Amino acid sequence: MNNPPDTAMVMDSLQRACSRIAPNWPLDQLIAVNPWWGWRDMAFDAASARLAALGHVNCLMPLEHYREQWPDTITNEHLQAAAYELDVPFQADSLFAPESDNGLRHWYNVSDFVDAERPADAMSWHEEIIHQISQFCGDLMQDAASENITAAGFYAAWLQTVRADRGLSILMDEPGLKERFAALPDEIDVLFEQALADLSADDEHISEYTLALLLDINGWAANLALLDWQANLKGERNDALLGLIAARLAWDWILWQRYPAASWRDLWQVQWRSLPTLINAHVEQQRKQLVWHRAAEISRHNALVGELSAAWPPPLQGRPKLQAAFCIDVRSEVIRRALERQDPDISTLGFAGFFGLPLQYRPTGSAYSRPQLPGLLAPVIEVTEARNDADRLHAAERGSQWRRYTGSAPSTFAAVESVGLSYAFRLLKQTLRPEPPVHPVNRISPDACFTLSKDGEPLSLDEQTELAATVLSAMGLCGELAPCVLLVGHGSTTCNNPHAAGLDCGACGGQTGEINVRVLAQMLNSPDVREALAERTIEIPRDTRFVAALHDTTTDEINCFPHSAKDVDERTLGWLEAASELARQERAPALGITSSRSVKDDVIQRSRSFSEVRPEWGLAGNDSFIVAPRARTRHLNLRGRSFLHDYDWRQDKDSSLLELIMTAPMIVTHWINMQYNASVTDPQKFGSGNKVLHNIVGGNLGVFEGNGGDLRIGLPLQSVHDGVRWVHEPLRLSVFIAAPEDAIEDVYVRHENVRQLVDNDWLCIFRLGDSPGDISRLKCGEWTDAEVQTPDAARLTA
Repeated sequence: MNNPPDTAMVMDSLQRACSRIAPNWPLDQLIAVNPWWGWRDMAFDAASARLAALGHVNCLMPLEHYREQWPDTITNEHLQAAAYELDVPFQADSLFAPESDNGLRHWYNVSDFVDAERPADAMSWHEEIIHQISQFCGDLMQDAASENITAAGFYAAWLQTVRADRGLSILMDEPGLKERFAALPDEIDVLFEQALADLSADDEHISEYTLALLLDINGWAANLALLDWQANLKGERNDALLGLIAARLAWDWILWQRYPAASWRDLWQVQWRSLPTLINAHVEQQRKQLVWHRAAEISRHNALVGELSAAWPPPLQGRPKLQAAFCIDVRSEVIRRALERQDPDISTLGFAGFFGLPLQYRPTGSAYSRPQLPGLLAPVIEVTEARNDADRLHAAERGSQWRRYTGSAPSTFAAVESVGLSYAFRLLKQTLRPEPPVHPVNRISPDACFTLSKDGEPLSLDEQTELAATVLSAMGLCGELAPCVLLVGHGSTTCNNPHAAGLDCGACGGQTGEINVRVLAQMLNSPDVREALAERTIEIPRDTRFVAALHDTTTDEINCFPHSAKDVDERTLGWLEAASELARQERAPALGITSSRSVKDDVIQRSRSFSEVRPEWGLAGNDSFIVAPRARTRHLNLRGRSFLHDYDWRQDKDSSLLELIMTAPMIVTHWINMQYNASVTDPQKFGSGNKVLHNIVGGNLGVFEGNGGDLRIGLPLQSVHDGVRWVHEPLRLSVFIAAPEDAIEDVYVRHENVRQLVDNDWLCIFRLGDSPGDISRLKCGEWTDAEVQTPDAARLTA
């Protein structure tokens, strides 16, 4: 045994390893997350190389993917510009040479070394270790008290499980395994001290080794990282992720002790000492991919800059006939364009889908509550229905239990076996005449009113007025309002889809926007709130009504809630129906809808079919976030790839709204973009695999692909691939902001997260000036021309 490493240093190394793991939300609150969020303090290319070396992770596409885009999308000029920007000599022969890893190695854990010397027909230690820890985590995290689990508690529970498991010795043909588990230290701190004293060749790389252990079981690591994320929102900490490191480390230590004379032990020591060399080898290996990847982004950036540089029509004058506020979600870009085509005096705007309301929703009489806002924020206000309908509540609870039992493909067979032919007839009916799926928690009374409370006390009129004033100002709705102002949340209708919440509003905590828009409409239609707003010089015309509505992104229907639908006239309903049909027609080719039936019938059928694996494409294709008045983009067809957030810097005197946009919605859109990117570049590690093979874990924790292995996170393959090609192109987010340079730069300077994302190339920020063609890019505190030009060839080949 080596000398034990310094305890403080070990804990610091372990914490640094844990900080690299991004959280993953459960299925019922599915929020898109950048799985590399913990790496934002490092340049993208450096993080990519380290992830490849330590975790066999791919942050970039294979060269063949990019080369297929040459010369139609990616040109030689784009490649030259990318090479110059990345300080790589431009050599065409090299960029087009066949890809070779030249025997490039990765980090290998002890279990990998042992497996390399086992017979080909022997059970894999690596696979069994991941299976055992994963099954243990699935059991542990189903417990209602799991959110309070500690590192010590996790390790103690794991020890108790493996010490009682006699099957592991038999399965792995290791009679002494039970005794080795019994000999493990009972205390987690002692385990870290003794195991690392044996396994670590030096103290310097303990963080990298333990991070490699976490990346080995990344799905459950992300699940446990969520506990600390949620604790941080409350100003607390949770260290359960250290327990996962301890369990995975204990397995490696047991194998180390089992093979004291193995030849690979020397290689293990060499690997520790040569880790910097290994990482540098991956840096060199990825240079060619980075040039191609950056060239693809330059191609897209230049195209967007060209579109946004053109002259734009003047904004609408006078009172609009209709105003409609949509979520910034890229799917809203298509329906907004379609609605605006119905009449030149229709005005639409984009705003974060939680509509600025920091809510959590609690069904009446229930202990269950769920957030209705981005995962970056903590809810402040609790909303419940004002009426107490116990029968409806009990029916919802029964419905929830029954749907949990029968709502997925594997469980439907069990349901038929248990219940008999009556359920088989139900399955047949759902196949031949499918009904729309119903989420039991979303079965809210059509005429419901809502009660808002904060810290257990009803929200006062002053508090409601302050909240309403803030939202109206942030949405830019303090000017002349239309007689009808639609507040349009969005959700998705799918059947037999564990990842359904991922198609709902990511800005609403993976829920539909129904609660948010209905609460906001109630508040803004309240005579008391309007009178109080008027005292603050915010006048809402007496004939203006706020109408809550929901955009179904699967069928592109816009439905107004019955409570306020009486305020919508026939002309407006006609506009909404026509817009829905236009949007469906635009999306139909991407869905492969070519039948002679109406597109509407087809998309409704897809939304109700429990065998449909691609009911919609979600946010696939997203690549840009545009923060500007709608006039800057109203004339453009952005093809459902852009998040659109309305913003007028002239109305934002202190730039406080700009600061909010750049530190909240911009981060959310970056998370969405990177989740889609990671699900394409590395679908094995950061995608959830084939959804046909999914089995739900613990009711809502996540899914296994099949019956074991690691918890799968990220998007299903069918959400990003059509069976022939990728439908999402993994490009880092381009952010375009119509605001003065100094205002943007001020936010960039004061917020470390923003500065890291920009300077470390996790996203690009562009400024839209007040005249056509006036666009610049921010990088490392400097502003440069937005359109990337090909530099002088002599400089490239020097």
